[in-house]
Amino acid sequence: MKTMTCNQLGGACEKEFHANTFEEIAELSKKHAMEMFQSGDQAHLKAMNEMQELMKTPEAMKEWFENKEKEFNALSENK
Repeated sequence: MKTMTCNQLGGACEKEFHANTFEEIAELSKKHAMEMFQSGDQAHLKAMNEMQELMKTPEAMKEWFENKEKEFNALSENK
């Protein structure tokens, strides 16, 4: 199992997510983002707006996603 923070995944806080695969951690991050969106958290809303700008360019979004997956894969397993 590996750990990444909301901030490492493009978010706005240090909440930790723990998962065995990048897909799992991305899903946890997405769920957290939706909770923060619903609560109106300004810092997360700003981060989401930045992510939406990135999504306007599919190649940039693909590159971002691949880099985050590489970062996840390079992490050591939790002890």
